[in-house]
Amino acid sequence: MFDAKLRPLIDPVLNRIGQGIAALGIGANGVTLAGMAIGTAAAMAIATGHIGLGLVGILLNRLLDGLDGAVARATRLTDFGGYLDIVADFVFYVGVPLGFAFAAPANALPAAVLLATFALTGTSFLAFATIAAKRGIETSAHGRKSFFYNTGLAEGTETIAAFVLMCLWPAQFATIAFVYAGLCAITVIQRTLNVWREFG
Repeated sequence: MFDAKLRPLIDPVLNRIGQGIAALGIGANGVTLAGMAIGTAAAMAIATGHIGLGLVGILLNRLLDGLDGAVARATRLTDFGGYLDIVADFVFYVGVPLGFAFAAPANALPAAVLLATFALTGTSFLAFATIAAKRGIETSAHGRKSFFYNTGLAEGTETIAAFVLMCLWPAQFATIAFVYAGLCAITVIQRTLNVWREFG
């Protein structure tokens, strides 16, 4: 919901940093893989009860997720880079709830519900992108991307906010997970209605 609104504010800064990284000879895919490794480490830290360390890893992961695109824009966008970026994103999105599930047995059910809605939002997102690519539809609302980014109530910014809240108040993980799962379900309905309206 807020991703497109925040882009004009954060992209200029990320692009400048991305140009500096590219000048050092570091490629976008390397930044993506580094972010995925840090995100995985964050999930493992949460699983072993080191929530504060996990929060640091979450924030670093998201920073690198923004910088890999900036480096790509400073050099060149590739289909493989777009593929690797979305896979790394979902490694992160799956890893954090799993970390909380391993941290406390009571978190298992809300984590499972949240992961189920993540699967549905991911499917709706990628299915929309596939149809948009087939029809030659493009958008720059989320910056220059390798494929179409469809908006919704629950996007990257909201997911980061939910994960940060989980780390700050781990005892409220279940409540936060169930509420955010509901927002994800609404997002799937939104995208389905958009597809029906635009392509039906």
